[in-house]
Amino acid sequence: MGKIVAIANQKGGVGKTTSAINLGASLAVLEFKVLIVDADPQANATSGVGIDLNNVEQSLYDCMVNETPAKDVILATDTPNLSIIPSSIDLVGAELELVSRFRREFIIRDLLVDVKDDYDFVFIDCLPSLGLITVNALTAADSVLIPIQCEIFALEGLQKLKNTIDLVKQHLNQELEIEGIVLSMYDKRLRLANVVVDEVKSHSEDVVYDTIIHRNSKVGEAPSMHQPVLMYDANSKGTTNFLNLAKEFLMRNNVSLKTNV
Repeated sequence: MGKIVAIANQKGGVGKTTSAINLGASLAVLEFKVLIVDADPQANATSGVGIDLNNVEQSLYDCMVNETPAKDVILATDTPNLSIIPSSIDLVGAELELVSRFRREFIIRDLLVDVKDDYDFVFIDCLPSLGLITVNALTAADSVLIPIQCEIFALEGLQKLKNTIDLVKQHLNQELEIEGIVLSMYDKRLRLANVVVDEVKSHSEDVVYDTIIHRNSKVGEAPSMHQPVLMYDANSKGTTNFLNLAKEFLMRNNVSLKTNV
């Protein structure tokens, strides 16, 4: 049965989509079947794995609002073993359209029931807010992965997110756990970055990943080429970081590697 992981942080620009794309692609290269659910109307995860947004006929919006089965929306990507439920700008209006829907917090969970067993891991790329769609993602998920940038105000909003996770766990999803915290955009030359790393570990050491995602030009360039970084430049520091993150993710989940990559 596929594990569902929501990648969430209501603070924008912390690396949620970058993590979803590149962790997902890294696990796919390690021969695990991965599905990304793009739950952000900006659809950056969709374009970032190589899907032309102009050719997306159905998206997560259709699943949530029109009850289109997830299997009818899933698209394969150029990365072997990696698929995606695409997003679109239509998702902006979904929260208003769903406000009166019965069991509105369970829509994403219900739509994934029929497809999650086809994958080893399902990653939901959440939008930077704690609205209905993000609550849906948290209700559907087994765990939450929280990216935090190694910059000032890194902990801003983290407690609010933890409070939301606790509320969802209390009222909607008793099995929800924090998968871990991933430190991203790290530049070892900056004293502040090291201060942030120490501060985050002092608050949440038990869930902070050892693997840190460094600032890397290839990671920044890859989305403009509509590719995960390992498909764009297999020898880059970014590729190494995300492959290491994928291996640590597997280790923390007690899953053995299928390949020696």
